[in-house]
Amino acid sequence: MNMPLNTELTHQDAETQARHRQEVVLPTPAELRLEMPASAAVVQQVEDQRQAIRDILQGEDSRTLIVMGPCSIHDEVAALEYGKKLKALADDVSDRFLIVMRAYLEKPRTTVGWKGLLYDPERTGEGDLNEGLRRSRRLLLNLAAMGLPLATEALSPFAMDYLGDLVSWTAIGARTTESQVHREMVSGLPMPTGFKNGTDGGIAVATNAMKSASHPHHHLGVSATGAPVMITTRGNPDTHLVLRGGRGITNYDAASIEQAVRALAEAGLSTAVMVDCSHDNACKQAERQLDIAREVMAQRRAGNQHIRGLMLESFLEPGRQDDGEDLRYGCSITDPCLGWAQTEALIRSL
Repeated sequence: MNMPLNTELTHQDAETQARHRQEVVLPTPAELRLEMPASAAVVQQVEDQRQAIRDILQGEDSRTLIVMGPCSIHDEVAALEYGKKLKALADDVSDRFLIVMRAYLEKPRTTVGWKGLLYDPERTGEGDLNEGLRRSRRLLLNLAAMGLPLATEALSPFAMDYLGDLVSWTAIGARTTESQVHREMVSGLPMPTGFKNGTDGGIAVATNAMKSASHPHHHLGVSATGAPVMITTRGNPDTHLVLRGGRGITNYDAASIEQAVRALAEAGLSTAVMVDCSHDNACKQAERQLDIAREVMAQRRAGNQHIRGLMLESFLEPGRQDDGEDLRYGCSITDPCLGWAQTEALIRSL
């Protein structure tokens, strides 16, 4: 039986909601992709790059995968300059490495802080997703036009509907690896995805996440046209482990990698491992990435073929800076990064 609508209660609910949150209408993913489309050539390029990454992870390509770039992008001009330099380097070393550029547009926060170009492109603290979505998609389109494979960290499952068609590799961070929502999202993603070990340095959370994401799921979501829908996923067969250390623990040494590979094998999962040379493995000291990368590659040359990739945080200028009015061009405002001169020397030495 149809009950009459209680309009007074509806108005009360609306007033209560307005006191707690505000809503700004955004374009749907379909509308944004129509407004800023990827060309047929870029669509094919992204699919080819995803397959190349799969081939490395599955051991069918002997090259090493290297995901590298700024901790997070706050300046599109500097990011494009970095992309041009990276593309030239990637072409020079393409017989040994497949280099994928970090194009991280969302920034996970332990408490509060700047959430990334996607949410707050002008870094005012007020946020502007309408502008952030368009600037983020424009940046990815421009980087893809250079021929670069792109990587991002998926924080909001909704953001992937707007940008994921331009991404060749995705990371799930240490804070979100345990999230059921993210595991379900990954099970429907069309690109290889790396789960980072938990913030405590253990890998159990990541192995559980890989197992979950490899299976089909039914979950609540939003369609490309903005309607609430039930999404059914097939499972993602291309998940793998990213070792990043945690809480004073490093896990890039041979014993730690051997232990991780053993645990993955016992769980019936892919034993492909990527080592994040930054974050807790580097104890937040950017220059330690140099020695870590060399040590990990030495393990690979010594015969450890489970090591399939490296991750590096790198930008035009070394270190980091606090956000403000007089920013140093090409220097991170989040985690410290290697500078370009250090980055290029490292890759050529490897």
